[in-house]
Amino acid sequence: MLTVTGLRKSFGSRDIFDDAAIQLGPRERVALIGPNGSGKTTFFDLLVEEQEPDGGRIQLPSDVVVGYLRQETDAMRGRTVLEEVLSARDEIATADHKMRLLEDEMAAASEEDRPALIHEYGRLQERFDSLGGYDVDREAKKILMGLGFKETDLARRTETFSGGWLMRIALSKLLLAQPDLLLLDEPTNHLDLASVEWLEKFLETYEGTVLFTSHDREFINAFARRVVEIRREKFLSYQGNFDDFVAQREMIEQQTEAEAKNQAKKIEQTQEFIDRFRYKASKARQVQSRIKMLERMDRVEVEKPTRRQMGLRFPSPPRPGRVVLELQALRFGYGPQPVYESLDFVIERGQKLAFVGPNGAGKTTLLKLIAGVLKPQSGERRLGANASVGYFAQHQIEALDSSKTVLEELEGALHDRTIQARRLLGRFLFTGEDVQKKVGVLSGGERTRLAMAKLLVAPYNLLCLDEPTNHLDMQSRDALEEALIDYEGALVLITHDRHLIREVAGVIVEIVDGKPTVFPGDYDYYLFKKEAKQPPQQPKVKRPAQKKRENGARGHEAAAERKQRRLRANLRRVESDLEKVTREMDSVSEKLADPAIYASRSEVAELASSYEEKARRARALESEWEQISESIEE
Repeated sequence: MLTVTGLRKSFGSRDIFDDAAIQLGPRERVALIGPNGSGKTTFFDLLVEEQEPDGGRIQLPSDVVVGYLRQETDAMRGRTVLEEVLSARDEIATADHKMRLLEDEMAAASEEDRPALIHEYGRLQERFDSLGGYDVDREAKKILMGLGFKETDLARRTETFSGGWLMRIALSKLLLAQPDLLLLDEPTNHLDLASVEWLEKFLETYEGTVLFTSHDREFINAFARRVVEIRREKFLSYQGNFDDFVAQREMIEQQTEAEAKNQAKKIEQTQEFIDRFRYKASKARQVQSRIKMLERMDRVEVEKPTRRQMGLRFPSPPRPGRVVLELQALRFGYGPQPVYESLDFVIERGQKLAFVGPNGAGKTTLLKLIAGVLKPQSGERRLGANASVGYFAQHQIEALDSSKTVLEELEGALHDRTIQARRLLGRFLFTGEDVQKKVGVLSGGERTRLAMAKLLVAPYNLLCLDEPTNHLDMQSRDALEEALIDYEGALVLITHDRHLIREVAGVIVEIVDGKPTVFPGDYDYYLFKKEAKQPPQQPKVKRPAQKKRENGARGHEAAAERKQRRLRANLRRVESDLEKVTREMDSVSEKLADPAIYASRSEVAELASSYEEKARRARALESEWEQISESIEE
């Protein structure tokens, strides 16, 4: 399918590829990874001949069709959504257009001319059918619906959609066209969680080869069968998904470190022999032999990390009251039909919530209402004592002033002049001359980092983040994840990054048709409850308890006692299960500690997968234990 040998590419004095090689076969699913700037997009541009290599060969069979989804898309105008997507199958669209013209001609033709037109129409119809023309409309709608479009969107003009939705249209066109080699550059960046999961399932059965870049671990794990890392201007290939790649790379690094230590010891011993017997005539031949051996020896080098990472840490916020923010009887809509009606919702001190649900369900609207960006049409939004709200969304990245420098943009947001702007920018990898760059020339990742830096100029105790990881590479995502885990305030998060949700959120709020449902546990707990189809807890504002009549008090006490017994029995069950799964994790961990196990990569991968599965179960049990314990205390 694709063979690349001896690839060289440089920009100025910086080498991107140096004697790099890679080969892809039919129906492969390959994730291309590496930090921002390592050359992933450059490689895609080389494959579609938008850039020329400085050396080497890129070989593709002449009949292979290549489709490329870029991170940015050209504006689309003049067609409806469905028409735009159908245009991806040009041959079908052309045949359909000719058939329509012939239909008009047949209607106006004389009896003498009509047979020839009918014959031509039959030939076109046969061709249209063989190309799948009668199914293409249905397939286009299926793809569009899977990527979050509604039936009413299909007749809308493309120019009425935002950039993120235009990316979905471009992706839909590619999936409908079904190229032999599909190049996807960050395909999940503008998708919600449901659309990402749909795309995974669609690509599993895709007939062609898929080469994609992504910073989404879960997406790579679910779909990739091979991971290719760009490292030291070369392509390094690993079989399996992202977890397999991490395990294999760690094993290789450990082996390299061990080889380097052994070699260093051997070099030291050899040098000692040379120094000791250098001037002894009887040992002259042996000394010379060892000197030549050292000269010929290929030194094992341990690669040191050269890439800086964000030193991200949110400032400690002032301690708010128990309730940070409360919505009461809230109503909001964009037209006559409300998105939310009589909504009650409470966020408490230190809670970390993730909003999930289908596209258009109201997640971003609720986040904006919480952040105060949108005003309710009725009802009340009430901030708790000493509470302050910070808000991050993609529109803040777009709102950065392109004419300002990075330093000027941050200084304009500083209220506290004691904060050192340059030091803060340094934590976000803007150092030296970088701070004098114009905002207009920054990459998507750099703009995201700058907007995030502006968020850190004040110590908020409630953060509202809408897709904060878009355009961030894995190292930056890891830094953000650690900062959010350590963050002492309350957090409301919308993201399609399931790894981030799983690691950070302690409460999942599912929003469907403007109705939020609270799952008081982490993401694994949420999935467990959804699969079990047990009715979850509903979000309600706590109201003062009404006084009960004395003659009913004893009955309530008995009911409370029965409930306590049930809760304590459940707590013992959870503790027993947690103890069991912890023992199982320890057993797997002991096996992984045995160096002999690393002789079999498949066995290592199987053990690592088993450990992760048990760890997820342990986290779900811990969340359930905390929930039951809180209920007992109440």
